[in-house]
Amino acid sequence: MTDKPPRQVRLAAAFPGVNNTTVWSDPRAGSQIDFSSFVHLAQTAEAAKFDFFFLAEGLRLREKKGLIHDLDVVGRPDTLPVLAALAAVTTDIGLIGTINATFNEPFELARQFASLDHLSGGRAGWNLVTSSDAFTGENFRRGGYLSYEDRYERAAELLDVARALWDSWPSDAIVADGHEGQFWSDPDTGAFAHQGDHFDVRGQFSVPASPQRYPVILQAGDSEAGRDFGGAYADGIFTLVRDIDESRRYYRELKARKVAIGGSPDDLLILPAATFALGDTTDEAQENAAAIRSQQVSGATAIGFIEEIWNRDLSSYDPDGPLPDIGPDLEAPTIVQGKSRIIKDPAAVIEEWRHLAETKNLSIRELIVEVSAKQSFIGTPAEVAEQINHRVQTDAADGFILAPHLTPSGLDEFAAKVVPELQERGVFRTEYTGATLRENLGLPTAQARPWPHDNLPAHASTTT
Repeated sequence: MTDKPPRQVRLAAAFPGVNNTTVWSDPRAGSQIDFSSFVHLAQTAEAAKFDFFFLAEGLRLREKKGLIHDLDVVGRPDTLPVLAALAAVTTDIGLIGTINATFNEPFELARQFASLDHLSGGRAGWNLVTSSDAFTGENFRRGGYLSYEDRYERAAELLDVARALWDSWPSDAIVADGHEGQFWSDPDTGAFAHQGDHFDVRGQFSVPASPQRYPVILQAGDSEAGRDFGGAYADGIFTLVRDIDESRRYYRELKARKVAIGGSPDDLLILPAATFALGDTTDEAQENAAAIRSQQVSGATAIGFIEEIWNRDLSSYDPDGPLPDIGPDLEAPTIVQGKSRIIKDPAAVIEEWRHLAETKNLSIRELIVEVSAKQSFIGTPAEVAEQINHRVQTDAADGFILAPHLTPSGLDEFAAKVVPELQERGVFRTEYTGATLRENLGLPTAQARPWPHDNLPAHASTTT
């Protein structure tokens, strides 16, 4: 009897941008818009044999107290053109972009992702997100606003329609050489029609079946509705790093949701976002981690952070002084526009922070350093490799989407030092073996995978 081989670690590289972990004050920091920055990170990740490059999306500049948030990044290029351009300067790494299902239409998204899949030779992926944010919706003609309850219903119907479009071309239609294909003259090729609660569309899809047929679908919602949607529709879940016991419970829960619709646990990858700090010794890594956290939380950042929790203008407070002695304003409109509010019970958080600050005698800035931006993995390259591997082998994750703290060179040290450690353990590839992103991720081919439309109660009339 032979031992079961270790599970393979999945790794992705998230382009650092709008978040509270990217450090822009470091002399090594570069542009978040210049194409060379995207190229550097994508090619670094590909040379290290990462599974995919991951790009977030922002549809409106964040505002704070009615002004553009000047501690945030101002200016973000559109996701899909960046990924299409990267397809020309990479050969194997997957290209996954975050695109909102609330503010877009199924035909345009199906066409864009099928085109990216063709351009990249089968490496396209879609991190599907939703929004009930009326502030962001103002950028769109119809306002874009959907209630929280309706947004996943629209997303599910949008994805069903997109799948119908991707399925509307036979996979053996010969069109690549520009000559008349086997089905080119068939008037039914590309034909689609759908009538539902959110979409009433019909026509002909203009893009032939792409190498993967369906792009790899990631989903990032962590609410109960988001978990339902992700377990049913997604190939992977982009989530938060939790303590290891909670991660294992989350892992089991989401895998079970995939099995409940007729899939296999291996049909859904759990991929938390993660950060890291390295050093030649454990002590040096801890020192580097502390230095990074100090860079990430300036005095202005600390005040901005507590303003979001208190929902008040706290600019008069000293970041090196104590926490405000007033409570949060829970009735006023949110002080920050264009950012998801993760903390649901600010009063409870403030009480916890007060206790921590009093116990450790922490200033506002010291407290925010303490409670935010901590690296997921800290240690020597061998220690970090073992921390990652332990989580994967003990069913706490299938891999991680790494978010470096520097743009664009923040992944360089990890690629050079940690990846060889994982390869030495036999848990990370030394070469790409698949022809598509699906194959490299070990996911089933599009034709073989179950689809929720066939296994869940219909949310709209059938797409034909």
